[in-house]
Amino acid sequence: MSQAENLSDIEFDPATIAASLADEHAANIVETLNDHTPQEAAAIVLHFPPDRAIDILDQSGLECPTEIIDAMPREIAVTMLSGMSADRVADIFRHLEEESRADLLSRLDSETRLNLQRLLAYPEDTAGSIMTTEFVSVPANWTVAQTLEHIGKVERTRETVYAIYVLDPKTKKLVQSVSLRRLISGDPNACVLTVAAHRRPVTIAPLTDREDVARLISKYDLLAVPVVSASGLVLGICTVDDIIDAIVEETTEDVQRFGGMEALHEPYMQIGFFEMIRARGGWLAALFLSEMLTASAMQGFQGELEKAIVLTLFIPLIMSSGGNSGSQATSLIIRALAVREIELRDWWRVALRELPSGMALGAMLGVIGILRITIWQKFGFYDYGEHWVLVALTVAAALVGIVMFGSLTGSMLPFVLQRLGFDPASASAPFVATLVDVTGLVIYFSVASLILRGTLL
Repeated sequence: MSQAENLSDIEFDPATIAASLADEHAANIVETLNDHTPQEAAAIVLHFPPDRAIDILDQSGLECPTEIIDAMPREIAVTMLSGMSADRVADIFRHLEEESRADLLSRLDSETRLNLQRLLAYPEDTAGSIMTTEFVSVPANWTVAQTLEHIGKVERTRETVYAIYVLDPKTKKLVQSVSLRRLISGDPNACVLTVAAHRRPVTIAPLTDREDVARLISKYDLLAVPVVSASGLVLGICTVDDIIDAIVEETTEDVQRFGGMEALHEPYMQIGFFEMIRARGGWLAALFLSEMLTASAMQGFQGELEKAIVLTLFIPLIMSSGGNSGSQATSLIIRALAVREIELRDWWRVALRELPSGMALGAMLGVIGILRITIWQKFGFYDYGEHWVLVALTVAAALVGIVMFGSLTGSMLPFVLQRLGFDPASASAPFVATLVDVTGLVIYFSVASLILRGTLL
């Protein structure tokens, strides 16, 4: 067990805690800071040397960097911000109160302030909002030796040196990218372009969605991808660690939406009581109101229920089967859309797959339902009446229709939402289940009216 894990037992003393963490990895220090209030965390950070403090604040695992910076004396906060990576500083500024943001921004040096304002100008969730402006670039007429010497001078101020961007000496437009591996194995006296790969560099626009950036980095196995303006100028780079942080956040939001609630933008334990109620209460109320349609549907078949009480025994089974099949289909399609396995135009192909799949799954459940009713009837566990065979057929036929409808509805809903401009993850499992519940009852009692007419109905 590390010292960082044992510090929870120490009475709060920032100097003592900082001294105990002196030899710890920055990630371990962050875990300790996350166990304290932002004010306490700021007090601890202030006891580290400036370079070490900047390294700690630059860690992506730090839960309250904005509040910690805001709790520091302004001059020290400016020093921290000036040394941190540009994309991290931009993220902190997005969450600062307007007064603190304006004050800190006015105290930064002109170059840092200009870079920060550029990053803040891009919408969240785009490449421009998560890129860093700290990258290595060299003119296309430099030699390999000159490039390596330049890397040695600037590597401490750059987020990554594993990719070097070669620019046109006059226009400053991107010409090529060179990996550090190819650079160190090349002829020192040769032009830097001679060690570049003979293919067009992979680039992205500043407004590219961060999920698309992640797909590009994964597809081409990159450590970083340059963000290029329409005129070909390199605005910054998106590194793989920035993308991982962004995708973890995106995935968390999707999972929360899929559970039937608004996405939370803070760690669970830091969400206030009323904010938690607001995030969950709206969706819960909407789902409750939607479920009222189920009661209305049952009222419409009140006569059938009075004549054949036995039908009510299978309502929970019917409703849950339809909802479950719909939720399965929704989960599959949302994921397939997210990783671009399918596109919006593929909706009809998905429908053609889900219809027979739903029919087969429904038939499978129908057989199980028939077996269950038969066993209960034959062994005397329950008497379904003289028409129990027709009851079993009703349940089986209804399951086929409901599961088929649930699969089709669950698979099409993400396409509809994406077409309307919404996040497909908003097609939450509870929402799909509620939708299928209502239609499931209609299908069930319609099938019962056909099969049991002249007997129980």
